[in-house]
Amino acid sequence: MYRPLPPEVAAILRRGAVIPAHPLALDARRDLDERRQRALARYYIDAGSGGLAVGVHATQFAIREAGLYEPVLRIAAEEARTWAKRPLLLIAGLSGKTAQACVEAQKAAALGYHAGMLSLAFMKGASIDELIEHCTMVAAEIPLVGFYLQTAVGGIPLPLAFWRRFAAIENVVAIKIAPFNRYATIDVVRGVVAARAEERVALYTGNDDHIVLDLAVPFDVRRGADTVRVRIRGGLLGHWSVWTRSAVSLLERIHAGAIDADLLALDARVTDCNSAFFDVAHNFAGCIPGCHEVLRRQGLLAGTWCLDPQETLSRGQAEEIDRVYREHADLADDAFVRANLERWLS
Repeated sequence: MYRPLPPEVAAILRRGAVIPAHPLALDARRDLDERRQRALARYYIDAGSGGLAVGVHATQFAIREAGLYEPVLRIAAEEARTWAKRPLLLIAGLSGKTAQACVEAQKAAALGYHAGMLSLAFMKGASIDELIEHCTMVAAEIPLVGFYLQTAVGGIPLPLAFWRRFAAIENVVAIKIAPFNRYATIDVVRGVVAARAEERVALYTGNDDHIVLDLAVPFDVRRGADTVRVRIRGGLLGHWSVWTRSAVSLLERIHAGAIDADLLALDARVTDCNSAFFDVAHNFAGCIPGCHEVLRRQGLLAGTWCLDPQETLSRGQAEEIDRVYREHADLADDAFVRANLERWLS
């Protein structure tokens, strides 16, 4: 049975934090590179992240078939305990049909993870009733983070009616909103408000194409005669697996409340960077190796290898990354990485 979030961890979640979607470090043989896997976790911790999300899309869903699900979760949990000098929120990706997702939730809880982020990609074709039953059963094992994954990378459409019922599940603590679609994003917010769950369920952006405005602009939703104002508090993002120190500074700036034209103008600049990292030109085909390429250039990864040999940088993607490095160099955190890389790899 699940354990409630520790108070200090619940406070991180509700305040809002940078939570990188943790990549998978492989060597040239496509075996786990444990030294660099640990270095990545140390980088995110020292950059100021409020937590780590492991076993999610950015970690590659194929880690399950490769027998790497528990090892990569264990490495991040160990680094959170031994490297960090402060509380961290640990979120494990959960996937598959109900039996598999429940087993993964149990494994994650045993490793010290505080919550599980549930992908519904494998429930394609299920009714809303079936989806809610599935989510309720998994939520009995671990506090749950909902996940609206964009359809371009395997997600399924999830209407407002689903989100209203999902947010009403007692053990749901957060939702990652990542449909890359403004209408669908508003559906999630409206569903949470309709369920009267806006105080219990923390909203996090996963819309890597709209990060700054998701965090800066409030949502006003009508509920009967009342207007309920809701904010997306933090981000759980593949984009934030790179240039993470800058992401922490950005979120701190937004939380400080100084929303000016210069801050709002960052939305388009960050989105431009994301277009290169996530390979928008090829419908996100290179989104994982694109982030790997940034980490490779910084020395955190040895290469861009993915478990699937066909998952590589797209034609022209490296040149696009060159361009955003030139045009948005102030958003990078290369100097921070250079100053600490040897220590992280030790």
